[in-house]
Amino acid sequence: MRDFRSVIHIIGLLLCIEAIAMTIPMITDLIYKNEDWDEFLLSSLITFFIGLVLYFSFRKEKIVIKVRQAFVLTFLSWIVIAIFASIPFVFTSANLNYSDSFFESISGITTTGATVISNLDDLHHGILIWRALLQWFGGIGIIVLAMAILPTLQIGGMQLLHMEHDDPYEKTLPKINQFVIEIFLLYSFLTLLCAILYYLLGMSGFDAITHSMTTISTGGFSNHNSSFSFFNSQNIEIISIVFMIIGSLPFVVFLKFIHGDKKSIFNDDQIKLFFSILFVLVIITGFWLYYNYYSNYTRSFRLAIFNITSILTGTGYVTTNYNLWGGFGFVIMIIIMFIGGCAGSTTGGIKIFRLLLLFRGAKIQIKKLTQPHGVFITSFNGRSVNDDTYNSIMGFFFIYILIFILASISLSFFNLDFLTAFSASASAISNVGPGLGDIIGPQGNYSSLPIGAKWILSFTMLIGRLELFTFLVILSVTFWKK
Repeated sequence: MRDFRSVIHIIGLLLCIEAIAMTIPMITDLIYKNEDWDEFLLSSLITFFIGLVLYFSFRKEKIVIKVRQAFVLTFLSWIVIAIFASIPFVFTSANLNYSDSFFESISGITTTGATVISNLDDLHHGILIWRALLQWFGGIGIIVLAMAILPTLQIGGMQLLHMEHDDPYEKTLPKINQFVIEIFLLYSFLTLLCAILYYLLGMSGFDAITHSMTTISTGGFSNHNSSFSFFNSQNIEIISIVFMIIGSLPFVVFLKFIHGDKKSIFNDDQIKLFFSILFVLVIITGFWLYYNYYSNYTRSFRLAIFNITSILTGTGYVTTNYNLWGGFGFVIMIIIMFIGGCAGSTTGGIKIFRLLLLFRGAKIQIKKLTQPHGVFITSFNGRSVNDDTYNSIMGFFFIYILIFILASISLSFFNLDFLTAFSASASAISNVGPGLGDIIGPQGNYSSLPIGAKWILSFTMLIGRLELFTFLVILSVTFWKK
């Protein structure tokens, strides 16, 4: 009999923390004299009571989390938090049904940024900051998940980032507890810095705080229907670009830099490839826009660098309707939705390090055709990559594409057009947010989709955020055998 008491105990603790977080939008509504404060109080009390019951009912003297418990905890923590996070969306002025509420909350906690709310500019301050908080907590949760849990579970090649004796990060992060504390402090500092810069460059105090949380988490929830085009400020866009990029880089490398390893940022393979891809895409897109649409270098490259950075990092802010960029725009946006940022960041997608190793592995296979007796080694950050890790990455890539295809087919059953079904699936599994087309594109949202389609996308977002295998292992019959 599997003992999951420790798992439920920890989930109870997480619910108590979530309940405390709900008091922030409650206080915000009290300050702005909005009527939703009592709804947040009720939501907080419900969540705290259930969390407290779970915490004390399943408490053990010694908390033991083995591999099976880690899989269950990883999956349940995200879905339970999303379930309770959806309560305010039902009772407050957002006035969403439960399907839409769950969609909005899972989109927030997974930092996807897809929304079903059409009247963002009219919402009360409390619900807006709750959306931002969901993405902010989701962002730091993703970093901890990627660096402290998934490597242990050896999912999708994440074992390359393991924090054990053979890991190059070990000198900086000898313990998970230290890692979590340092990441939290760094994450909070960057959020505060981003908010201050936003405010100094013209955002209101409230907009600066909420957008800083959704920028550093590469979540993309905005307080305005028109997203970042609402501000129409080149300086604000520059700050957003900088912090979207920061959120897309491995946070553990930042800590190495702070602890004295000044070359870490410049020597990391995925960081170098990330900037190379971003640079090439911006140059190509900028010139494309100049020669085909705007005939103005400043405008062309301003639109290119912001929107390409936003979609590549999975943030989902927009400053223009890139649906109007023609066939080239469609192709570029679909491709970069899948790429994502670096492992150990807040971004989704396949991740740069997997694409890098797949490319290097393909090069070795080509060399073996011409030199069948040669010995070739795939490396990452100066370390050799064994066959098990490479096979894990290959398996991840195959499953990723398979789930994307299945999600697209499933959405087509609801009579969604090809572009909507295709881009919605790509956006959901990569945790990007906006899709392509008139319905879910940069000037649309997901509110008009059928309820069934929203539930499919909700679980696709969750599966993508949990790196696929964490969810799929739970469904395995062998996982539950003695």
